[in-house]
Amino acid sequence: MMTRTPEARNATAKPARNSSALETGHTAKSRSRKNSKMAATTESAHAIRQQLDAVRREHALLQQAIYEAAQIQRKLCSPRELVWGDFEIAGEIFPVRHLSGDFFKVMPLEAVLGLAVGDIAGKGLSAGIWQAHLIDLIQRCARAYLHPADVIAAVNRELCLDHSEPPITALFFARLDPQQNELQYCNAGLPAPLIIRRGTSVDRLEEGGPMLGALEEATYNCGTIYLGPGDMLIAYSDGLTECRNHDDQEFEIDRLSAAVKSLNGATANQVLFSTLATVLDFADQCSPGDDLTLLVVRRCEAKLTEHIPERNTKRDKNFSMPRRLSSVEVGQMC
Repeated sequence: MMTRTPEARNATAKPARNSSALETGHTAKSRSRKNSKMAATTESAHAIRQQLDAVRREHALLQQAIYEAAQIQRKLCSPRELVWGDFEIAGEIFPVRHLSGDFFKVMPLEAVLGLAVGDIAGKGLSAGIWQAHLIDLIQRCARAYLHPADVIAAVNRELCLDHSEPPITALFFARLDPQQNELQYCNAGLPAPLIIRRGTSVDRLEEGGPMLGALEEATYNCGTIYLGPGDMLIAYSDGLTECRNHDDQEFEIDRLSAAVKSLNGATANQVLFSTLATVLDFADQCSPGDDLTLLVVRRCEAKLTEHIPERNTKRDKNFSMPRRLSSVEVGQMC
């Protein structure tokens, strides 16, 4: 039996690997993988930043478009302050979001003045888009029909025949006669407007019918009321009386009546903004849950102007603005 010497065994043994070289190679590969990951992460972060910048730009453009649409809404709800014969009129919308589903419109109709206050179901963009269509439809029907009940019935038929599924709408429409000092009205589902008498008594305007857009053959009734010197019409959306505070209490109609009564002798514009301020003070830090709209019509105790458009007994469907109409735009609410 042959015995190998230690030298022979060492000569045939596999050469030992250099541990330091192996470690250096492993470190290099690890560093390369780490650098690749860092590069990929940096590239991904850059792509995310670009996407975020693009989203911010789109958001800014959308915000600008919504702001411009809100300004158009404010112009459609006009005039915000008006003197017509012995009457002062002031109105305001206060959207809970950028666009309002509430609206009001004051429109000359030959020798009388048309008044509309509406509340479209929902709020925000969808209700705001419908607002322009509703205002145009009301004006067209108001020029085609004499009685407020006929005007509202015509608007209702148009809505019910619309195949784009228009929203349910509450609407108060009235014709103010400055020569007879009469208000002929029809109320379709809006909270009953108030007549605050000079002696602080209160009447509610409840004649009318159901909301618009549900029943094509719905029928509506008219009511007529006389406005004496100092009397006021207060027409409003339910967002005003349903405004809540921290105790989950609603503002309600009693507080509204009390707020307006306390302003006896004030101008329509003063009543408008003082009442809105009272509502928001009541809510305190609670944001309104619905759009607010308020329209104030006040018969002055002293005659403001002798210029009242002459009555035309002929029916004219074309819109004509009386030359003696005086309107003043009111600045935006804070």
